[in-house]
Amino acid sequence: MKPDMFRQPVSILVGLGFPAEVRSVMDAYRHLSDWPAPSRDTAHSIALEACSAALRGEIEAETARGLFAAFAEKHDLLAPETNVTAASRLQRDKDPHVR
Repeated sequence: MKPDMFRQPVSILVGLGFPAEVRSVMDAYRHLSDWPAPSRDTAHSIALEACSAALRGEIEAETARGLFAAFAEKHDLLAPETNVTAASRLQRDKDPHVR
């Protein structure tokens, strides 16, 4: 495994709410770099700096992952758990009255 790969990806919502998996420090760095300048805040700055430090080998990739996940959570970007989504879909398929 590359040193910038996350042990587990961070699933975020992009575009019109489509899920995407951020699998590495470089992926997280790209998402943070594309974040609109007027919307950047302290959580963004901390996550971006952590990703930069991880890319330079100064901190562990998992540390950067945690800070990126915290940024994503603060901005309501975390995608719902796929097993929860799948379970609700299964229940809906079994009972058409469940929405």
